[in-house]
Amino acid sequence: MKPTQSDPTVQPVPASVVATVDAADTTLSNPRWAVLALGANLGNRLETLQGAVDALGDTPGLRVKAVSPVYETAPWGVEPGTQPSYLNAVALVKTTLPPSSLLERAHAVEEAFHRVREERWGARTIDVDIITYADVVSDDPVLTLPHPRAHQRAFVLAPWHDVDPDAQLPGHGPVADLLTALGHEGVTPRADLELRLPE
Repeated sequence: MKPTQSDPTVQPVPASVVATVDAADTTLSNPRWAVLALGANLGNRLETLQGAVDALGDTPGLRVKAVSPVYETAPWGVEPGTQPSYLNAVALVKTTLPPSSLLERAHAVEEAFHRVREERWGARTIDVDIITYADVVSDDPVLTLPHPRAHQRAFVLAPWHDVDPDAQLPGHGPVADLLTALGHEGVTPRADLELRLPE
């Protein structure tokens, strides 16, 4: 079978793409690191996750620096069997956007993929959550930083640990320790699936 151009699976990131992304950092003045969690359980989940990564990469003042391996996970906060399973990943970005603007962009990406907010923990085409923004700690109800439930979610911690083994979750400590305490139950690596950095 002839592979399609849009197939995002098992595509190694060319060195030229990495070099281009690194070079683009020179256009960012005083960038901050942020961690974004991506999840999808409706439609073509992998294609949607890749589309979200690409949309983030198209954002002025933002560079996607790393994308985690993909995990398949059981839905959170609902009865087993009532929703399809999720594909989850984490993206590490450098950005000059303030947290409020990054949140607006995350919501815009969700809307572009027809995310519907009808119920808490409902099924969704795409979920883009800001987990951390530099070392900012904020209890603003519009954007609580770090994400108030990240330390309880293996589907965030496992892919995050893969791309940044030394990561720290402000207020909670090393991601590696949090993940060890939680375990990997319900979180399955999908080595057959892969997301690529935006070109």
